[in-house]
Amino acid sequence: MNFDDDIQKSLEVLRSGGTLLYPTDTIWGIGCDATNRQAVQKIYSIKSRSEAKSLIILLDDFEKLSTYVEIVPEITSDLLASITNPVTIIYSNARRLAPNVVASDGTIAIRIVKDDFCKELIRQFGKPIVSTSANMSGFEAPAIFSQVTDDIKDAVDYIVSYKQDYYTIAKPSTIIRLREDGMYTIIRG
Repeated sequence: MNFDDDIQKSLEVLRSGGTLLYPTDTIWGIGCDATNRQAVQKIYSIKSRSEAKSLIILLDDFEKLSTYVEIVPEITSDLLASITNPVTIIYSNARRLAPNVVASDGTIAIRIVKDDFCKELIRQFGKPIVSTSANMSGFEAPAIFSQVTDDIKDAVDYIVSYKQDYYTIAKPSTIIRLREDGMYTIIRG
């Protein structure tokens, strides 16, 4: 399947409330519509993960942050520009998202993707998508497709073909907690 066909099939699955196994700008992930509570619940079930642990969502464009976060601190664009590897930022006061994707304290972890596939998928979908590592809770995250276990492959509604044969070892993103006043803490470097 080619890039465009994978995008179209992924869009069908996302629009119907389904789940994807897909390559992100970091590691292989499981995704769904981040605004659909039932779809998000499916991901928690697939991973055998507690809903007390929130999920990361992906956006394709910095300008869309203010749709899903009440206040985007001024330092945000500088932080994103100054870190070369993918960076996930935890923001306060999430909004317009499925309640079960938001942490109990109202925060949400968001990464603006640079990966072509993710960027195009999110752009065409018009909403953020969930990105959580494609593994059972507590097990090692798959850096390449061949590390994704059969139980995960069998549980999702669609497996993206793009980058399945890509063997560059990726790693999880840097995670930063950003307060509304612009102060931040690096949680994972």
